[in-house]
Amino acid sequence: MDFKVNEPLKWRWRKLLNYFVQGLIILAPIIVTCWAIFSLFVYVDNFLPDIIYSLFPTFYKLDEAGKPIKIPGIGFGVIVILIVVVGWFSTSYVVGKVVDFFGHVLERTPGIRFIYTSVKDFLEAFAGEKRKFDKPVLVNVDANDVWRMGFMTQESGIGIGLKDHVVVYVPHSYAVSGVVYIVPIEKVKFLTNLSSTDAMKFALSGGVAEIAE
Repeated sequence: MDFKVNEPLKWRWRKLLNYFVQGLIILAPIIVTCWAIFSLFVYVDNFLPDIIYSLFPTFYKLDEAGKPIKIPGIGFGVIVILIVVVGWFSTSYVVGKVVDFFGHVLERTPGIRFIYTSVKDFLEAFAGEKRKFDKPVLVNVDANDVWRMGFMTQESGIGIGLKDHVVVYVPHSYAVSGVVYIVPIEKVKFLTNLSSTDAMKFALSGGVAEIAE
């Protein structure tokens, strides 16, 4: 026996499904963003109190469960203030030289050198005076008239014996990884009408992010 779905009922289910998808598109980015911010806040807020409690347990009173009583937001605020103060002091010539000295020592220490330089280079690539991802380009590495969006990180490959080449980093879509290409300068097109932020957003989103004209 053949049963046919009532057309009005089928239309209602399709409409409900469309509403569900539309609601998911609206809510998912908001929820994920709020969750990421809240998780970061909790982690940073507990970071300093946990260290202080492990070193000086008498500084904190314990609750009925035996855990230290913490005031939400205090740890986060102290760490933010501490980072700002360190950044402010680092502008001083004397403090800057002290920081450079300790950085030089860490860069020469086996084992620690890899961790220190990796974290330092990663942060400086996105912020500070030595930003690397500030030159968005199109690079031709696959075939003629096929281009990848990336960022020129070195204007010359002379350090690796390729004088007329440049170094381009191409990020993967929806990932934190990427590929480094060393190509002749003529295979690179500079995107002068596109900011580095928009270029990164476009590359990471798989090309679905809109670019303002």
